[in-house]
Parts: sequence; structure tokens; C-alpha cells
Amino acid sequence: MRIGILETGHVPDALLPENGTYPAMFERLLDGHGFTFRTWHVADMDLPPDIHAADGWLITGSRHGAYEDHPFIPPLERFIRDAYAAHVPVVGICFGHQIMAQAMGGRVEKFAGGWVVGATDYDFDGTGLTLNAWHQDQVTRVPDTARVVATSAYCETAALLYGDRMFSVQPHPEFGPGYVKGLIEVRAPGVVPEPVLERARARLGDPLDTDGMAGRIAAFFAQAHAPAQKTPA
Repeated sequence: MRIGILETGHVPDALLPENGTYPAMFERLLDGHGFTFRTWHVADMDLPPDIHAADGWLITGSRHGAYEDHPFIPPLERFIRDAYAAHVPVVGICFGHQIMAQAMGGRVEKFAGGWVVGATDYDFDGTGLTLNAWHQDQVTRVPDTARVVATSAYCETAALLYGDRMFSVQPHPEFGPGYVKGLIEVRAPGVVPEPVLERARARLGDPLDTDGMAGRIAAFFAQAHAPAQKTPA
């Protein structure tokens, strides 16, 4: 199965040598699940020719807000709606989660409680997972076509499932502790309040359920791509 990665943001230059790009992080995350990958640099207006250029799509995180005025956002929203209508599976991570909700009629806003950074505990339909987060924006209105399948103490809409067509999560399963530590040092100063960073530093050594989340993403793509079962005559 070929996964098209829609890159909507860039890793800070100082963190590139050790971590690679966001598409590289996702390729490592999903390694071993039988996928091949191709990247389109959507934030730089490099858009796929159509929704069938890949078997499924993965939208990365970004430092941009879904509600901000950037040239790539309107065509990306149209792409999401077209993929949904054609039953081409889409997975979104953080910004990807938010832009999918916005494209489908939901709302994204800055969270009144502020930033969520570092290892965070989530409830995925009764299963606890710990994953890294890095966001201030959240989905504050769920689209009619979606249902909430994960929450946390800091985020009521931590994951959304749009039937068998789209799946999105607010946390970053592709972020390891080293990358979060780098973001704390490079991107957070003067932006994220120090008490939030202190909590994130204190949990840098916490075990993460990245393999479990990778398995959920892979299973979603696999079932969404499987041929429809024919009803016996």
C-alpha cells in the first residue's frame, strides 16, 4: 500500500541532522507494516495531482494554525473533502487532525488552558496510551461526520474517527523524547510557559506507546484499503 505523506510543516534546522524531516519520522514510525511512501511538500504548494496518486494519505503536524491565512490551506481542505467523498483513507496528526476537522465543518481554536507539551496520557476508547504532544490549538467543535475516540485531561477531542474513511489524532506518535527535548530547547523559549516545560522535562523518560499507535494507524489504513466483501447471492 502506498501512503502519500502531505508535509505541512518543517523540522527546525537545528534539529534536522539528528531527527530528519517529518516524513522521515513517519516512515520510521510505520516501518515494518508493509507500506511504501511518497512525500508532497504541501506547505510549499507542492500538491498531489489528485486523490488517487496514493492509496492513502497522512497529513503531518505544522507550526501553522488551521485557521490562519496560508495559500496551501484552502486546496488542502478541498483535497480532504474529495478524499472523504471518494473513500480514500486519510490519517491526520496534530495539525493534520485539526485541518481535517476544519475541512469537514468543525472548528479549531486556541485552547483556553494553554499549551500541552511532552508525554501525555490518553484514553483511546478505554485503552490508556502515553504519547508526546506539542500544541496549543485544539478541535473545539466536532464535525457531524466524526466521533471522538480519544480524550485526555487536557484535550476532549484527542482523536476523531470518520467511519472507515478518516482517522486523526492530536498527539504526535512520531515524536521521540529526543525530539521533544530539542523542541523545548529550540522552539519553546519565549513561547511556551516555563511551568509547562518543567512538566514536560520531568516526563522525558516516561515510556511511550508509539508502537501501539503505529499499529492503530497501520490497521486503519489496511482495513480502509481492503476490498469490500461481497454479499453472498
